[in-house]
Formats: sequence, structure tokens, C-alpha cells
Amino acid sequence: MIRLAALSFVFALAVSSAALADETPRQIRLNQTGFEAQGPKRAILADPSKTPLDWTLHDAAGVAIVKGKTRVFGDDAASGEHVHQIDLSAFRKAGDGYRLKVGAAESRPFAIRAKPDGRLTRAAMSFFYQQRASVPIEAKYVERPDLARPAGHAPDKATCFDQADERGQVWPGCDYTLDASKGWYDAGDHGKYVVNGGITVWTLVNAWERATLLNRPGALAALGDGALALPEAGNGVPDLLDEVRFQLDFLLAMQVPEAKTLQVPVGNQRPGNGKLALSAINASGMAHQKLADRYWTALPTAPADDKQVRYLYYPTTGATLNLAAVAAQAARVWKTIDPAFSTKCLEAARRAFAAAQRHPDIYAIGPFTGSGGYGDGDLTDEFYWAAAELYATTGEATYESALRASPLFLASPTEGTRPTGDIGWNGVGALGTMTLALVPNGLKPAEIAQARANLVASAGRYLSDDVSQGYALPYAAPGYPWGSNSSILNRAVVLGLAHDLTGEIAYRYGAVDAMDYVLGRNPLDQSYVSGFGARPMRHPHHRFWAKQANPAYPAPPSGVLSGGPNSTNMSDTVASAMKGKCRPQTCWTDDYRAFTQNEVAINWNAPLVWVSAFLDDTAR
Repeated sequence: MIRLAALSFVFALAVSSAALADETPRQIRLNQTGFEAQGPKRAILADPSKTPLDWTLHDAAGVAIVKGKTRVFGDDAASGEHVHQIDLSAFRKAGDGYRLKVGAAESRPFAIRAKPDGRLTRAAMSFFYQQRASVPIEAKYVERPDLARPAGHAPDKATCFDQADERGQVWPGCDYTLDASKGWYDAGDHGKYVVNGGITVWTLVNAWERATLLNRPGALAALGDGALALPEAGNGVPDLLDEVRFQLDFLLAMQVPEAKTLQVPVGNQRPGNGKLALSAINASGMAHQKLADRYWTALPTAPADDKQVRYLYYPTTGATLNLAAVAAQAARVWKTIDPAFSTKCLEAARRAFAAAQRHPDIYAIGPFTGSGGYGDGDLTDEFYWAAAELYATTGEATYESALRASPLFLASPTEGTRPTGDIGWNGVGALGTMTLALVPNGLKPAEIAQARANLVASAGRYLSDDVSQGYALPYAAPGYPWGSNSSILNRAVVLGLAHDLTGEIAYRYGAVDAMDYVLGRNPLDQSYVSGFGARPMRHPHHRFWAKQANPAYPAPPSGVLSGGPNSTNMSDTVASAMKGKCRPQTCWTDDYRAFTQNEVAINWNAPLVWVSAFLDDTAR
């Protein structure tokens, strides 16, 4: 209880500090939570000058202690600004109240710390506890009393969708009901999705697996038993794994029972306004795509107040492979922690992979108003990822054969016969290569070396992007996609692994740049993480953390990541008014109605946890 009380105090401190901070946007942009003493320290100045400008660093007493000249980057397409870069990295004295000045422009006071304090990692992990379904969220585990709430969807039992969809197509349903209680609400709605749950589970468990395999005592302690504010703390199991198991229980429950025949659309059908052709299949071992409401609930709606009928939506190959991948990963991680659970996971993974091989082309095809689609027309990456996880866990020839047959074998986001592309819920190929590069397995040493080299080469490409951007972040794109902050942080995961594999500090610095951008070094002078920084995100698109929509509901807890700028899908009412009027990094508004820009999601917070824990662990 002492540990939990201390954690709650730290969270409260984060919120109160942010509330008292100067929220006026500044011309000098930097990480609003401060810098590491021995790490990189960069700030960005938006200024039209074509020549370098003088800058000075002042201590808390106002004394100028360091001076230098800005580096003129020039016009920056992503922000639409003419920018200067300021590098303070050579200054390494820890302290509070530093200010950076360039002419009349002045930064807010900022701190330099010997090492990160771990607050962000703990807060980002608390997000998952507060997204739990089927159990009450208790006040003693959260930072403010108003964040406590009754259990929603307890129990969460449903049968297959058997109504007419938006095309008028009547679905036949099924003859069973599944109790798929537990799990995390996926985002700002009350749906629970197997596809997005997969990459989220993998990312969190990989953070633990990395710490274990590389023998990182700091990371093990930060994510271990008693480190987080959870009901399970003190049970002898690492807290991160306790949290993930809550989601795994839901994922395992979404598997179709044996000897069940279902009517599903086979093949990548594109019916337009027409209807899908349904075929009867042996669906045993497959995973339902999602468990969700028939219609969207209003904003705000607490989970316990959700009165919509919930359904299981038809099983898909993508969901089935997500289950196979993370169940196989869990089987090896829990092998000594809970052998019975490990066995259960491996059996589920085997069944799922076999089912996906029987039915390789059952895609998520909407529409079903009331839940997200997570449709994916290319499952090559899911097959490769699942085979990699099963091979790493079992070493069996059947999974090795599937690996070697894949065009993605040993590929990384930018390298290989067929590069995987950036990591995302619909781009999971790199996860398979990351597992093969990190987890001991039976591949030839030269093949493991190639997997590692490909990942390091991708990290190098990301560093090249970093140099090309005015705001110095490892991401270059003509447009910023939905959930761009997670795209940037997933690149930081690859950079972090490259640092682990090579020891090269430049890769870690690239991960720092990604985090600096998310925490305020961006053209909006905005921290996209609630409760952190002078100008934190405050009004997410969320059914419960919805104080902007209704003062009776709470503001978000600390540690919640906004999806971030989105210049490629501007379909909500707030974003649509900005269309054609904003540069990619500025297409964002802190508004609960802006679901394309300011929703939150489990797969976005997961890389925030990974990168934050990595930076805490590797600080000098």
C-alpha cells in the first residue's frame, strides 16, 4: 500500500504541475518534461532569419551560463515554418529553472535531470488498467477519485451478429455464446478488437522480453512485481505481465469452439453497395474479429451505462493470426511463471495457425456501424509474424517452413526482398523479424545476423529522416496518418532495438528525438501526453474521460497518448474544417470531437510504454 500511495502522489504531482504551468505557446519548442544530463538536448526556434542567431542558456537565477548560435535549417515542409535548431547537448549540469533565450524569444523554465524518473512509464502503463472491461476501476489504483468507475460489461457475453447490416445483408449468427469478459476497451469506444489487441500485447510483452533476454535489471524492476498500481501487485508475477494477461484472457476467449460451422465471406470481396457472398466453413480455432456494440454509444457514456446490445462479429484470418502470434509469444514468456497458462496459450496458438492455413482469405469487410473495422487486405505479414512467434517458441519444422516460404523472411521495415513497411496494426511483419533477432531460436547464425542487420539498416534510414526534418524527428512523410504519434514511436522501438544490438548511441538519440517531439518539440508547442508538460493534451476523444463534453465526467488520467496530427483522413467535423488549411504536423486540435486527431488507443500507448521504459533503462 505504501508503494501504491506513493505512485498516486507522483501522478497527482504531474497533474498539478501541468495545471500551474505556463500554457501560452512559445516560439522556442522543446521537450516540456526536460532533458537528461548526459543525453541530447535540442530545441527548435521558428524564426524567419536566414542567418544564425545568438542564443543563451540562463540558470534559475537568470545568469547567462552558456551561449552559442542557432543552426539554420530553413523551410520545413512538415511544419510550414522556417526553423532554427539549437543544440545544448554539451551542457550537462543537472538542475531546475533553466531558460533558453534567442533575442526576444524565451523558453519556459525547464529541468535537466541525471536520469529519467520513471513517471512517464508508470503513467503510460496505468492507461491499460483504466481501460479494463468487466471489473471496477478502483480509486486506490488511480491518481484521482473521479477516475474510479463501476465495472462495464460484467460479464461480457455475446453471440454472433444475426441482424441486418447497413447493406441490408442478414447475417445468420451462430449457435453459441462466448464469455469474453476482461480485456481492454480498444480506444475511445467500448469495442474490444482482436486485431488491434494483438500488436498491443506483443509490444508490451516484447518490452518485458527485451529486459529479460538482455538482462536489464533497471527495466525488470520498473516493470516488475510491485512497480505499478494494480490489484495484482505483490502476487509474485511482473506487473506488466499481470496487465497483459488481463487482455490475453479476452483474446483466448474469442477463439471459435471446436466443430462449429459458420457462414462467412471468403475471398477479398468488394461488393460496393451490393451484398457479400457467404460460404459455410469449419471455423473451429479461428478468432472472432471483435466484440462490440451494435451502434455507437453517445459521448460521453461510462462503460457501466452502455445499454447497447453487443455481438461477436464473424471470425477473420487476420484476427486468427493475431491470436496465434501473441498466444505463441505468451507461451514462452509464461513457461516458468505459469506452466498451465503457457500450455493453454500454445494450444490456442497452434489451433489458430492451423485454422488460418485452412482459411487464408477471410477478411474483415464492413460495414458494421458501432465499431471499428480494422480491415486488412494483405495478410502476408500476419502469416509471417505468427510463424515467427510459433517457431521461436517451439522450434518446430512446420513453422520454420512457413517462415522460409514467406517473402518477408528476415525483412525489416525498409530492407529485405519485400520490406515490411513501418510497424502498425496492419503492418506487423517487422515484429516477426524482431522476435527472430532477439529471441534464441534455431535459425542459422548467418540468418540471425541478417535479421539484425536489416533492422539496424532500417534504424539508419530513420536517422536519415531525422536529419531531413526541421523538427529533428525520425519520421518523414508527405502526409501524417491517423495515429501519427504511434507511427513515430514505433520507429523509436526499432531505433531502440538497434541500439541494443549494436551499442551505437546514435540510435538511442534518435529514440530521444521521437519522444522529444511527442512531449512538446513540435510546431504546436504541444505535449501529446496527458499530464506531462506545460501544455498537455486534455480533451481526448473518449467515452469516459470526457470532461469537455460533460463536466460530470473526468478529465483524462496522466500518461494517455493522443493519436496526433492527421493530414490524410480529416473526416470528423473538427478536422474537416481544417482540411487544406494546415501543414501535416499542425493538423491537430485538442478537442473531444476530433476523433481522427485526438482519439486514444491501446496500440498507441503500447509503444509509448516501450520507448519510455527503454529510455529510462538506457540513460547514462
